[in-house]
Parts: sequence; structure tokens; C-alpha cells
Amino acid sequence: MTAVLVHGVPETPAVWAPLVEHLERDDVALLQLPGFGSSLPDGFEPTMNGYADWLALELSAFDEVDLVAHDWGGILSLRVLAAQPSNVRSWAIDIGDLGPDFRWHDAARAWQTPGDGEALMDGMVGASPADRASLLAAVGVPEQHSHRMAADLDATMGAAILVLYRSAVDVGNEWGPGIDDIRSRGLVVASMLDPFRNTDRARRLAKRTGADIVELPDCGHFWMLEQPERCAQILTEHWRRG
Repeated sequence: MTAVLVHGVPETPAVWAPLVEHLERDDVALLQLPGFGSSLPDGFEPTMNGYADWLALELSAFDEVDLVAHDWGGILSLRVLAAQPSNVRSWAIDIGDLGPDFRWHDAARAWQTPGDGEALMDGMVGASPADRASLLAAVGVPEQHSHRMAADLDATMGAAILVLYRSAVDVGNEWGPGIDDIRSRGLVVASMLDPFRNTDRARRLAKRTGADIVELPDCGHFWMLEQPERCAQILTEHWRRG
């Protein structure tokens, strides 16, 4: 059995480090999205389908998996879980339901707009490390972690983010129906102070999949950095119920 953790955007596996320190297990694997702190493999297209295929292949290498996914890692996981992989024992993700009424947040819509997206990303990538760290802190990254995350945000990651978001303009309609096929035991992590998430959608996802839900009233988007010990305990209890 392996706990497989999948990060989001604009992150690397380092986002999980504080939480992993508090986990009561040593069978933990941290996956790294291509282009996020690494180069893009030749021929790899950093679209939502490209990353979903990559994740499905990565997960297939494990005998049995407890999947934990954040942000875009969670969206990709919904797509993979819809295929009912036999080796996924449980999952825990922090996103909400996908459907026809899904609407991206403001930053995502800017990245999806040709010209505006490039200008915004060039400004982020080209900013000084200190300014990048300040931008990340402004959206909830704890200050002690913002400089590390800022250092990982390079041109390769920026370009991958633009392609990924532009491939996912209609993700609610394209991937939403597959959620009804998810059968494995799940946990929805709902951070009540997350500016990029809708709590009602989190509740809808839990109801739609039959998953448990845990609401974190004093956590934002980066719950695994904000309260790593508490969140490690939540995951441990989730796994014990399996």
C-alpha cells in the first residue's frame, strides 16, 4: 500500500513536505507533474488530457494506492478515478464538483485569455524572487514557504500552466459526467477560506460520490502548509476507516 500525493498549480511536490513529516507511515510517494520543477518530456502536451493520461500511467505502477490530491492534482484525479482503477483503495481531494455550471476563478480566466495570459505570466515569472514570493503570499501561501514556491516558478512551468488552463475552458462539461462513475472510497477536504474554491461544490462532490467530507473553517487553499499536523491526522483517520 502506498500513499500517493499529487500537487497542483503553480507548485511542485515540495508543497507536501510539512504534511509528510507528520504522517504515521513511510510508504509515501510524491508525484511531480511534468514541467513543474522539471523539464517537459519530448512530445508531451501539457493539456488536461495529457496530464490525466500521465497520472493514470503513474498510478498504475503501484500495487495499491491511497490517493491524495490538491488543486489541479484533484481535478486530474477525478478524471482518473472515473475509469475506476482497481488499485486505488481510497482518495482524498480538495476540489469541488464539476458540471455545466462550473466557472473558473479570475486568475484562471485571465490565463485562458490570449495576450492577457502571456502578459500576466511573464510578469509573474519575470518578477524578482521576492516579488514572486509576495504574490504567492497574497493568495495564501504561508510566508515561510512562499520563497521556495517562488523559486520553482520558472518559464517552463509558466508555459505549461497556460496550455493546461486553455485546454480546460470547458472542463465542467467534458469531465463532469465521469464523476458519476467514481466508486472508490473518498474524502473531500473543504477549506472554508479558500479563495479559489466553492464550499457548496465541495459538498456536492461529496454527495455525488458518496464520499466523506471534512470542513476546515480556518484553512485556505494551502491547507497542507497551513496546518500540516492537523491535516496529517485527518488523512490518517481517513485511511484507518478503510
